[in-house]
Amino acid sequence: MTLPRMPGAIGPLFADTFRELLADSLFEQLVEMCEGAVAVDAEARIIWIDDKYKALLGVNEADALGRPIEQVIPQSLMRQVVDAGKPILLDIMQFGERSFVVIRFPLKDAEGVVRGAIGFVLFDRFQYLQPIISKFTALQAELARAQKQLAGVRSAKYTLSQFLGTSEATRNVKRIARRAAQGDSTVLLLGETGTGKELLAHAIHAASSRADKPFIAVNMAAIPETLMEAEFFGVAPGAFTGADRRGRDGKLSLANGGTLFLDEIGDMPLALQPKLLRALQEQEIEPLGSNRICKIDVRVIAATSRDLVTLVEQRAFRADLYYRLNVLPITVPPLRERLEDLESIAESLLERIAQKSNMPPRELAASAIEALNTHHWPGNVRELANVLERMTTLSDAAVLTADEVSMVLPGIAPEKKAAAGGGAVAATANLQDVLAEAERRTILAAMAEAKGVKAEAARLLGISRANLYDKLVRYGLASEV
Repeated sequence: MTLPRMPGAIGPLFADTFRELLADSLFEQLVEMCEGAVAVDAEARIIWIDDKYKALLGVNEADALGRPIEQVIPQSLMRQVVDAGKPILLDIMQFGERSFVVIRFPLKDAEGVVRGAIGFVLFDRFQYLQPIISKFTALQAELARAQKQLAGVRSAKYTLSQFLGTSEATRNVKRIARRAAQGDSTVLLLGETGTGKELLAHAIHAASSRADKPFIAVNMAAIPETLMEAEFFGVAPGAFTGADRRGRDGKLSLANGGTLFLDEIGDMPLALQPKLLRALQEQEIEPLGSNRICKIDVRVIAATSRDLVTLVEQRAFRADLYYRLNVLPITVPPLRERLEDLESIAESLLERIAQKSNMPPRELAASAIEALNTHHWPGNVRELANVLERMTTLSDAAVLTADEVSMVLPGIAPEKKAAAGGGAVAATANLQDVLAEAERRTILAAMAEAKGVKAEAARLLGISRANLYDKLVRYGLASEV
């Protein structure tokens, strides 16, 4: 049917006519396409049923008209549609041993009063929906896999068994860590860089009652100061120009129910410390751009390689936040204070290096262990891992000796050579090694004094920052400081 063209705006009469045409057309198409249709009045009594539905149900018109819908179709929800005045857009209805896919709509007059309802059987077999159900099932499975992967990323990666060693210092650290895992008190991990503070934080969470909840790690030194507040507390939808309209959860929200690990807490900006303190004390946060207070349940483990007491005295760290964090302090000893653990740690690291490189695992000769024990290890276990990886890269030997150690640690003397005439060359090489090791130790000392700030370390050394970067790369220290 061709509709008349109306110049200018569409008038009310034409709009009403157009709606009637649409309603009639839609109704006729639904009746033609579906497997059956039925209509009821305001009392849910059948007032019309088409021939296809009668044949599908095995009833005649005389037996159906005027009867309550449930007497003809026991599982029908048409009465619910009439009472609620709301449609049921897709449903599976049982009729005997058969399943019908149906939709139901209320029928309203011009004043919006419900006068009845109409239902259509889209499919007379549930199997017709199998492609949609299969797709939905696949999407659910994909979502479950993604959620599982996300849970894996936000869960503890290490246990206390991976904090290797049998020394008295190691046993004492693990004993306190087990006690910490039994409660919910805030833990403060203290120690030099590379000693395994993050591993302990993971292990405490894994041994706690929160093990099946998120473990969220935040490195204070890695977040720009301008973004830190949003990173912690989240952002409300449309809080500022360019903000996500859906909003963004902060790390405190993500850690809700679980553990928040604050690594390098000594680098937290002073301006943000009061807000973090309040969040930890009150267990509630207020996202940026929001007036809504959100309750949280978060256990905090903090770690630092800096002297917080000195920072408090220098007013670079708030005393109240320090006391809030320093509930259960655990001092992680440096590697040089537990050298009896070095061999077991080195063996574990060599296995990990072999797995990563798909190479057979190497072994350490007694001379290599003895040589490694003479090093000061300012970078601790992280430096040991770096040294072992360089040794395995530079040598093809299945058993690594003191010679391989001296290749990557110039200050370590190699095994005695029996070759004649090698004394002069060895003396020259040793002098070069000693000078290189002295420079290396001086750089590490400067970096430690500068708290890892390279610009300050360069100033202390009296060299340019570019020169310092070159030396860090030359001595393999770029990843250790």
